[in-house]
Amino acid sequence: MPKKNWSVSGRRRLADHTGGFVLLLAAGSAVAAPSLTEAITGGKASIDLRYRLETVDEDTTARDNATASTVRLRLGYETGAFYGFSAIVEAENLTALGGAAYNSGANGKAKYSLVPDPEFTEMNQAYLAYAGLPDTKLKWGRQRLTLDNHRFIGNVGWRQNEQTFDAFTAVNQSLPNTTITAGYIYNVNRVFSEESRIQPADFEMSSPILNVSYKGWSAGELTGYAYLLDFDELPGNSAKTYGLRFSGNRGFGNVKALYSAEYATQSDYQDNPSDFRNTYYLVEGGAAISGITFKLGRELLGSDQTNTGVHRGFQTPLATLHAFNGWVDMFLNTPADGLKDTYASVGTSVLGINLLAMYHDFRSDAGRNRYGKEWDVIATKSFGKEYTLAAKYGMFDTKNRAYVDTNKFWLWGEMKF
Repeated sequence: MPKKNWSVSGRRRLADHTGGFVLLLAAGSAVAAPSLTEAITGGKASIDLRYRLETVDEDTTARDNATASTVRLRLGYETGAFYGFSAIVEAENLTALGGAAYNSGANGKAKYSLVPDPEFTEMNQAYLAYAGLPDTKLKWGRQRLTLDNHRFIGNVGWRQNEQTFDAFTAVNQSLPNTTITAGYIYNVNRVFSEESRIQPADFEMSSPILNVSYKGWSAGELTGYAYLLDFDELPGNSAKTYGLRFSGNRGFGNVKALYSAEYATQSDYQDNPSDFRNTYYLVEGGAAISGITFKLGRELLGSDQTNTGVHRGFQTPLATLHAFNGWVDMFLNTPADGLKDTYASVGTSVLGINLLAMYHDFRSDAGRNRYGKEWDVIATKSFGKEYTLAAKYGMFDTKNRAYVDTNKFWLWGEMKF
């Protein structure tokens, strides 16, 4: 089966990190073959099938409107435990239906608007895990990795080809109410295919990460983090980010107050030729009452003038970016002048259908640029834990010549076992 190519350095790093682990597993199997057989045959299989229709309507003569009809199949298997060791393999395939009237970034159909869901067959996850240490789980290999609200480290699960990480990670919960996640990322498998003509399919990295979360207060959860991202082949992207996040809720009679606050700084790291220091903050408040949830917030991704005289915006290249700053995905890369996103949302449930509407006002940090505004709505219906149907719509409106009015619509169904 064709697989997504791993870089030579990525393969070497994976071998360096997993070689001793594999030897330990082999040594254990030599003395306890029946138990190893039971672990391998007594595991758990998984199936995830998702169909999606996505349309893109841009107010431009440069591209034709796009319609993408795609089906993704993901098959996985997790073994049972053998002396604390286990393994997961997960393969996936995406097929475009109906002629693929869209630009996937890899299919050469540049006359259409972009829908970054290229056809592919690849290994999505393949890692070895060890849980033989108290309150600790170790993983080596290609794995799904998400932290906090996905703002800095996420799997981009929205796209048909999710983002996974070739990494070593350790999660420890020895301290009361505390989760410590430490890791070293040496390759990022992005949503783009190896044939992509618009973006790198992989980010080769040498990047330690640390995330410490404490849930011992009734008021909420406090998290501190450090993400030291060193891009081997794109040194201009290398940056170190340090931050604090607090999020929680409190009940007052029939009303539940919701609140989140976050602050982070970002500066150049390793071989980045630029010298900069940017600021990030998030302030969000809301309330849930009588089955209706309201939220109001502002997120700032700041801008700083570098030593070369140009501005650079605060970037989060490993995030689940679709979840932030509007579903039309106009700001997957933070503009050089930064981004202020003032937003409001209201959500409820009617006849078992979850409904959510959002409004965004987008402006720059440096200068007084108004980028535009966006309205988003979604309706989701679940049938048990296995089946989901949903429809979603986003409309971006602008008078800024750097952008174009854009409408996107999605309809999808998914089943998981």
